[in-house]
Parts: sequence; C-alpha cells; structure tokens
Amino acid sequence: MAHRLVLASASPRRLDLLRQIGVSPAAVDPADLDETPLPRELPPQHALRLAGEKAACVAARHPDSWILAADTVVACGRRILPKAEREDEARQCLDLLSGRRHRVYGGVVLLVPTAEGGHRRSERLVRTDVTFKCLSKSETDAYIAAGEWQGKAGGYAIQGRAAALIRWIGGSYSNVVGLPLHEVAGLLHGHGFPIP
Repeated sequence: MAHRLVLASASPRRLDLLRQIGVSPAAVDPADLDETPLPRELPPQHALRLAGEKAACVAARHPDSWILAADTVVACGRRILPKAEREDEARQCLDLLSGRRHRVYGGVVLLVPTAEGGHRRSERLVRTDVTFKCLSKSETDAYIAAGEWQGKAGGYAIQGRAAALIRWIGGSYSNVVGLPLHEVAGLLHGHGFPIP
C-alpha cells in the first residue's frame, strides 16, 4: 500500500518538526474541532482524545492515506491551560506558570490504512515536565509585548523568547514545541513508513 501521509494539523511547527526528521507529508489537512475539555477530563486523556478525534475526522476525507494527528496540552496539576488568544489569557497563564513546574502532554495518533479499507490505530502519550523561573512583572510584560503567546497552549512558545524564562525541562523538548519526534518516528517506523 502506498505510503501517503496526511498531517491532520494546522500547526506550522508540527510540519517543521516532521520535516526535521526527513518526513514530508503528501498533504496537510487540519481538522476543525471543538477543543473544549469534557467535564472532569484530565489533561492526558484530553490530549489523546483530541488527537484521536482529529485523526478520525481527517481519515474520513483521506480513506487510503496514513493519518498523523497530535494535540498538545499544558497543565498545572489537573488544570488544562488554554491556547491563549487574548493578552489577559496569556498573562494569567504566565502568572500561573511563574516559578512552578508544570506538565506538557502530547497525544499522538497514527492511523494506518488496511487492506480491508479501514485504518489501524496506534497512539502514544508523552509527558514533559517544564519549570519556569520566577517571572518579574517586567519579564512578563516584555514577553506579552513580543506577541509569541498568541494561539499557544499555556501562553508560551518554548522555541522562542520563552526559552530564556525556562529554568529546567525534563523529557522531550520537541513535545513542548508540538510533536514528540522520538515517539512519532517510532510509530512510523514500526508500521513500515519509510523514514530517510
């Protein structure tokens, strides 16, 4: 069966990360879903559920293709932080993260087409621990003013200016950016997808 991979994501960071390991999808087709957490849904379950729903949505449009979907969730304890769309949301996230360790969960789902016409599902859940330094008001103000927080889970982008604010990281760096590359490469390779 042909190895036609569709990335079910609108994130340019995920596409860049895939290309970093030599994988260029044949198509990028984002799923448009309601990403509101379910009542009492914990962050790891939220990440995997959304990745699975994105994959299923896009698979319906590409029945003969491999589908790769992911979701990134930033969490303080059981609290799921939003993808900051407004300045006040980003500020609330940074105030909450300041001087604390938090977790970033990456849910990854790969759907592999079968000879019978369906898809076989494989999934991975990756956790990265991240600790921010204690942020001064001027540091928070400067980060907000730079605008990197827009649309980012937890209100920050580790690959940008926030790197100077992060004191410690334990686990996959690429997971925090948006796609855990070690696990994605393992999933693809394990199912016979050619990785250069």
